[in-house]
Amino acid sequence: MAQSFDYESATRASASDEGHSDASPLERLAEIAARTAEETGKFANVDAILRIPVTMQVVLGSATIPVANLMKLGRGAVVPLDHRVGEPVDVVVNGRIVARGEVVVVEEDNSRFGVSLTEIVGPLGQGDT
Repeated sequence: MAQSFDYESATRASASDEGHSDASPLERLAEIAARTAEETGKFANVDAILRIPVTMQVVLGSATIPVANLMKLGRGAVVPLDHRVGEPVDVVVNGRIVARGEVVVVEEDNSRFGVSLTEIVGPLGQGDT
């Protein structure tokens, strides 16, 4: 017998728990998955799953140009992207958009950038803020 999982009510329940206000949305989601796995008993080794490395990318934008123009690019060339300044960037994990966010400067080291997540993309590509 299959069990269903209500993401929205689990997210609300997780957010209302004490001590979780500083957790990122992805940390809360991992916590929900671990708790759900423990409750159902289906995944005894959820820790092993949570340690699987994934490739995460932040996409500032993209451009489509002919190969002839690509071959002409040199030092100092500017390639305009399809995103504008101020628009959210896409957070991609293993080739799938999972979130959107804003580019920020990391406080500890002003020479590095980071992403502040503003939206978690739902399973059907719908945003959950």
